[in-house]
Amino acid sequence: MDDVSLGGPVDRVVSDITEISEVGSSMGLTLNQSRCELIARQDLSVKDDCLLSFVRVNVNDAPLLGAPLFPGHVLDKAWSDRCADLARAVDRLDAVSSQDALILSRSSFSAPKVLHLLRCSPSVDHSCLQAFDSMLRAAIQRITNSDLSDSQCCRLACQSRRAAWGSDVLFRLHYLLF
Repeated sequence: MDDVSLGGPVDRVVSDITEISEVGSSMGLTLNQSRCELIARQDLSVKDDCLLSFVRVNVNDAPLLGAPLFPGHVLDKAWSDRCADLARAVDRLDAVSSQDALILSRSSFSAPKVLHLLRCSPSVDHSCLQAFDSMLRAAIQRITNSDLSDSQCCRLACQSRRAAWGSDVLFRLHYLLF
């Protein structure tokens, strides 16, 4: 077992942790408390020694499986990281042929991480989406040695609206790369 998430009243969470520790130890498993996090509001008072040993994370700063749960600086950083990943990938595509670049871009460009953020985090109208979309559009234009007008990009986005949720970046990403 790798990750477990527990929630509820403090006494119930403590009871569940105790049970997990007891049952786990009978199977030779231990709870690594230095890697455990207590995601709670700042005003929550915790007196249990077990929970006090956990790393405390404010609710607004909490990611779950790598996706920020709420808007704020953690989500901003996640999107900035995706934009940086895309910029780094685009810069490296100059070293390969156009056909290879298109093949690589189809299976890369942080697509799984971008889709995960779009599906799991409140990313609607996030400022970095436009930047990501612009970089992706510029990369495709550079690879294909073409110039897509705004209306062509809009048409491409409208043709693939069924792809998923989030933003036009996903639709363009889906259409242009797949």
